[in-house]
Amino acid sequence: MKTTVPVIHSDPDILGGTPVFVGTRVPMKTLLDYLEAGKPLDEFLDHFPSVSREQAVATLEVAKEILTAYYANPA
Repeated sequence: MKTTVPVIHSDPDILGGTPVFVGTRVPMKTLLDYLEAGKPLDEFLDHFPSVSREQAVATLEVAKEILTAYYANPA
């Protein structure tokens, strides 16, 4: 599932440029922190209702694509 709609935004006027989910002030890193701690996606979504499931999943898919491309083509 590739998305053409941006799901992450960075603006120096929003949390000092920290990448956030579009339309929110929720840092994208917060999702990764939840998952790293072993918490389910649904718990993250319950705690941050301004982030849609589609945004969260699309962000994880982008991360997967970047990591796959990085390790497939090591420098």
